[in-house]
Amino acid sequence: MRSRYHSTLMLSAALAACGGDDARTGDVQVQIKDSADVRVVEYAGVPEVDPHFVLAEEPVYRHGANPGDYEFQGINVGRLFPDGGAVVADRWNSDVVVLNPDGTTHEVLAKRGEGPGEVVYPYSMFVLGQDSVLVPDRRLSRLTLFVGDSVAHMARLPRSGHLGVAGIGSSGELLLMHRTPYRSWFDIEEEWLAGHMYRFETETGALDTVASYDHWPRERSGLMNPIIYAVGEVTVASGRFVQTRSDRPEITWRLPDGTVRQIVRWRPEPALLTEELLEPVEAYERMIGWLNYRVSEARLDEIVQENMSRYRAMIGQPVPLFGSPFADADGNVWMPSYRPAYPEEGSPYTVMSPDGEWLGQVEAPARFRILDVAGGLVLGVLRDEMDVENVVVYELVGGPSRVR
Repeated sequence: MRSRYHSTLMLSAALAACGGDDARTGDVQVQIKDSADVRVVEYAGVPEVDPHFVLAEEPVYRHGANPGDYEFQGINVGRLFPDGGAVVADRWNSDVVVLNPDGTTHEVLAKRGEGPGEVVYPYSMFVLGQDSVLVPDRRLSRLTLFVGDSVAHMARLPRSGHLGVAGIGSSGELLLMHRTPYRSWFDIEEEWLAGHMYRFETETGALDTVASYDHWPRERSGLMNPIIYAVGEVTVASGRFVQTRSDRPEITWRLPDGTVRQIVRWRPEPALLTEELLEPVEAYERMIGWLNYRVSEARLDEIVQENMSRYRAMIGQPVPLFGSPFADADGNVWMPSYRPAYPEEGSPYTVMSPDGEWLGQVEAPARFRILDVAGGLVLGVLRDEMDVENVVVYELVGGPSRVR
């Protein structure tokens, strides 16, 4: 689907080759210009654009709620296959599970262990084709390619507990990012502690640092406040690094060698902590308190109320503009609205195209967080009233045609 806004943006882009131009989208002005081979898109506000796609009202399938389904304990990552099936990792069980295209059956592709075809902590995965999935494991510093139900290839990753695979580069190299360890937060002199981006060649083992990014703010080391701290993130879209900082309305695209190619900026209204944002926090605090302290119900109530009073005292203070972004199979960047508890659940997602076009905001069902978008489908996790996680797939109406 294309809106009239798309035509306006493309016209502006053509004029940008002559040095830049201003255009209007409704009441929001957008300027696009090229400077030193960097494409810069600047919105004077936040465009009010009808979303180019929405989630269907009913899911294509749901797995985890029926007899014989896999019993998920804590899903952390998942990807769609071209035929609509899915592969997901359960971080608590350390299983990698494959679902068939209608979600009725499942197969455990990899179980916990250190041998070939086994995993300990699969924190990301990448579908290379039908029944072909690449699984990095941070604990084992290993990359495993599964084809069907067999191991086709294994490779070593740089041995670091804080170095992760963010995606695959445009030439097939791995794009890595470094998350600064917890112990480093306490001696920060700079305003932000830096993380780094790397290019890694699996065949030679060559690891090149290509760029840095703001990762943790100094304030986090002092307050350790889980409600209002911002964070820097790196993901990969269409073979390029995508860099964000959640207190800054800006997205930066970098080539695998670290070269900046595009920057998009916008000007939102200030985001402030509200009572509405705090509504799900109390249940979250109770769950975390019970897991961490195992105290009596009365004492747990005291702990929860103490924390809630501290959070309510912060109402009106700035909060991050968005949660952790991810990229879909078409290179669009999805930015979930900020949530202080159960991040990304039930969050509207603002979607940005690879060329900086504002594609509108996609609403997500309550208690649902998105893992992947590909082939006209949306893969996500639905947490039910008993806090049990199910895998759910929706059709993306108005999006790319589903591959059959």
